[in-house]
Amino acid sequence: MSKTLTSTQFQLPNQVDFYKGKVREVYTLSNDKIVIVATDRLSAFDVVLPQGIPYKGQILNEIASEMLKASEDIVPNWLEAVPDPNVSVGVKCEPFKVEMVVRNYLVGHVAREYSAGKRELCGVKLKEGLKLNDKFDAPIITPTTKAEQGDHDQDISKEDILSQGIVSKEDYEILEDYSLKLFQRGTELAEKRDLLLVDTKYEFGKTPEGQIVVIDEIHTPDSSRYFYKDGYEQRQAKSEKQKQLSKEFVREWLMENGFQGKEGQKIPDLTPEVVSSISDRYIELYEKITGKAFEKADVISIKTRILNNIKGYLNS
Repeated sequence: MSKTLTSTQFQLPNQVDFYKGKVREVYTLSNDKIVIVATDRLSAFDVVLPQGIPYKGQILNEIASEMLKASEDIVPNWLEAVPDPNVSVGVKCEPFKVEMVVRNYLVGHVAREYSAGKRELCGVKLKEGLKLNDKFDAPIITPTTKAEQGDHDQDISKEDILSQGIVSKEDYEILEDYSLKLFQRGTELAEKRDLLLVDTKYEFGKTPEGQIVVIDEIHTPDSSRYFYKDGYEQRQAKSEKQKQLSKEFVREWLMENGFQGKEGQKIPDLTPEVVSSISDRYIELYEKITGKAFEKADVISIKTRILNNIKGYLNS
């Protein structure tokens, strides 16, 4: 019996639709409810790796639900219940066709663009003289939208979003306001754990009643990047590599083994030792971000457990 959850394919009461994402599986019910199952699949470079990572789905689901609950006083969200460690249930929303990426440090995509000579990203001007991992004067929003072809996200400016009618001006101003409020709360929560929230993405949707709410996960290591606060300034002063808390270690391991998701490249074999080490790192991420000891759910019959918990909640 597999101890990782790599697919579900349930038939739930009142199910009307099913969507399989890279990591999550979404069941739509007839009463405007959705059931999201976080699997143990691992995605990097827009590719799902062949092996599941034990407890990864539970870790992401529990961090996301905790972060949503910790911010529901400032920004409404879609979540209603967590009937199983791998499952979240909430209201079905119509998603906006943009993701709100908030950045507070010169790292990742924005750093690559900056080093290529660009001083403007998504309509946001960047000052001269920045070096890798420097903090911005204030958080910036660099939205993305899905490309016409494929799943890759494309940078887009606020001006283009409005001129193309992707989001109305009234709604976009709410998305901006909510994104910055969430980032501020995420920053405060991170600092309590001696972390710095570097960058993250937020997705929003409208409920059937027309309310704008945050959807999907927030502030997890799959959607966000953290630095360790202790020693950050000393490392910057010496231009040393920052100590990160994210799934960047997975991407780094793949690159070291000749894989960056490019055409013709073969995904390296994840040995049992590598899989175990990735699982251990995700548990470390959970404990550092939440400040709690991780409690492993029973994985002897993981699909049966999840299905029974979902049905029990729906029947109640």
